[in-house]
Amino acid sequence: MSNNLYATYFKRLFDFAASLLGVLVLSPLLIIITIVLWIDFKGSPFFLQERPGKDEKIFKIIKFKTMKDPKNNESELINQAQRITKIGTFVRKASLDELLQLVNVIKGDMSLVGPRPLVIQYLPYYNETEQKRHLVKPGITGLAQVMGRNSLAWEERFLLDVEYVENLSLALDVKILYKTVLKMLSKSDVVIDQDEHLDIFDVYRRKQWEADKALKSPKMEHNHPKV
Repeated sequence: MSNNLYATYFKRLFDFAASLLGVLVLSPLLIIITIVLWIDFKGSPFFLQERPGKDEKIFKIIKFKTMKDPKNNESELINQAQRITKIGTFVRKASLDELLQLVNVIKGDMSLVGPRPLVIQYLPYYNETEQKRHLVKPGITGLAQVMGRNSLAWEERFLLDVEYVENLSLALDVKILYKTVLKMLSKSDVVIDQDEHLDIFDVYRRKQWEADKALKSPKMEHNHPKV
């Protein structure tokens, strides 16, 4: 990671000032979304979940809820498409569910730009290079998001995350923020069901390990009797 003045000092100042301004400017919109989702879900419109941050320190991410809670002891990964409401679909397509993460940025858990914070269950499955994505604070948006978002394969996403960590700079952050705004306006590269095109990462990586193990296993040789 670039040990420059921006990365060490000014990035946090920029994050705090921009996020505080963002919350103040967007407060009418945030209030409207809160009320609409409260009615839609007949309860709390907020989604809280533990995620790994910088140096894998755990924090609680806050987002607007877009899916109904699981029923009948279902895992939250089951039937996602069926659980997303019509209003939730619109909120997610417009990336409005991410706006509350400005609060995480103000608190210092996240940055405006950085690798997206994924779920805790993925932590044991990163290789040594992929783990570098946790050397910086996670972001609301990142290089992987503006270069393809959910349409990228896992390896491609993580390579872009590591590329960001190794080249962190003000110019790169401004470029990513600019491209993020353009993508939000165009609604491009948005996948509503995140697992529609990819296995969830832990399942994906276990399949890779099993395939590698099978290739390395000695093949059984059968001796056939001569006729």
